[in-house]
Amino acid sequence: MKGNRHLMEPARDYTIESLDTGLRLMRLFLTHDALTVSEAAGLLSIGRSTAHRVLSTLEGRGFATREPSGRGYSAGPELVRLGRPAGFGAPVRKQVGAVLEDAVRRTGETVLSAALIGDQVLVTDGRESGHPVRVMLERGRTRPAHATAGGKLLLSRMTAEQICVLYPRERLDAVTPDTLTSRPELLAELGRIRDRGYATGRGESVPGLHAVAVPLAGATLRDRLALVACAPAGRGDEAALERRAGELLRSAAQFGATG
Repeated sequence: MKGNRHLMEPARDYTIESLDTGLRLMRLFLTHDALTVSEAAGLLSIGRSTAHRVLSTLEGRGFATREPSGRGYSAGPELVRLGRPAGFGAPVRKQVGAVLEDAVRRTGETVLSAALIGDQVLVTDGRESGHPVRVMLERGRTRPAHATAGGKLLLSRMTAEQICVLYPRERLDAVTPDTLTSRPELLAELGRIRDRGYATGRGESVPGLHAVAVPLAGATLRDRLALVACAPAGRGDEAALERRAGELLRSAAQFGATG
């Protein structure tokens, strides 16, 4: 509004132009799932070289991430931690919270929602198990996507071409001795996940932690969420993980009906 104009626009005498450009560029992720350098330059009326430098700086600090196609950028994990714009507003958070409450009741284990940011998976919310021995919830924690059940579930919703762009090297980093360490192994595992509809992880990111993940929500790469149940290995054998997958799917089915 006109009376609040001074709250919306910085006093030019005190503006650091490069910082102002970076902040304006980050605001574009409020309304754009992804931006190319040319699009950012056009929307901000700046040169392509300036847009490229700003996007590269944001990527280096975690506020932007390169798209799997290599042709643009989307919101990075640090920007997500500040409050991811698309799909993570108050109404959606309320719906996810209700699903998490239902899932922790059904499974009796720690449950969480996770988003894919580049080749990392980010814990966006969760609820802890009431068991004396349980998996601790770490909101805001990122881990390599190929080493987690939630990450693999979300990767399985991408094409093989997108996976190869995201993982340009055949060799993948080993987080534990049980982590998948080759791209062909990962692609094969993602195919099995697509066939059965859920993903599992057995000590691949944390020794002794077993997990199962199912799709929760989201139509675009930026909005997709996984619903994950995590348990100590002693309560995470094959039968238990399969049973929890069904329980998580029943909880996830309530997503559109909650709130």
